[in-house]
Amino acid sequence: MKMTQWRTLHQLTFLPYFFPFNCYLVEEKDGLTLIDAGLSFCHKEIGLAVRRIGKRVNRILITHAHPDHVGSLDVLKNELPDVPVYMSDREAQILRGDKSLNVDEASKPIKMAPKHVSSQPDFLLRDGDRIGSLIAYSAPGHSPGSMAFFDTRNNSLIAGDAFQLLGGIAVSGLIKPLFPFLALGTWDAKTALASAKKLLMLQPELLAVGHGRMLAQPLQAMDKAIKEAEKKFNTA
Repeated sequence: MKMTQWRTLHQLTFLPYFFPFNCYLVEEKDGLTLIDAGLSFCHKEIGLAVRRIGKRVNRILITHAHPDHVGSLDVLKNELPDVPVYMSDREAQILRGDKSLNVDEASKPIKMAPKHVSSQPDFLLRDGDRIGSLIAYSAPGHSPGSMAFFDTRNNSLIAGDAFQLLGGIAVSGLIKPLFPFLALGTWDAKTALASAKKLLMLQPELLAVGHGRMLAQPLQAMDKAIKEAEKKFNTA
């Protein structure tokens, strides 16, 4: 595991030379917020990172219910039974194994639904909810109920898989040859594009995603990625 810090945000990168993916720890006055839970083996190194920082985890937020984001959730919840888990109602449905579509959703199959995860959220997130210093924003596309989190203290955006930075910046759903896996696991690319535009309007000073290093001053890169996706998706 590799740890990288930007102000109050700590990026935890697992398998950095094979299949890099990230979890995040956000420092708050009352402790730490863990964003995403990685794969099933990640709980030990998450615990190590928590001890290095020297604060306790007070809440767990899930961007979406793909295996590389919820894989160690059961173990963490067993170790931290009093720590509440937050995710969107839509992703909680997928976490329960229900891959049916809502009537207002794109008729695309839901991909990468997790298996063997029994934990369920203690609180269901909605667009605009505040959790500590973070505001939750609905950002569907990669998965139907994906959420992103915006830190109001320093304008950092933890966007889950709404964007990728590994293999080049891209909106979820646009294939990057050096790391095509995010696009291959995306539910609906056009919905992801709409969410990317919404997140750009937050004018973040830092972009932190599920795959790739954190990017400071990301607005120009985000705008370029959106324009590339518009050109690709609108002519598909």
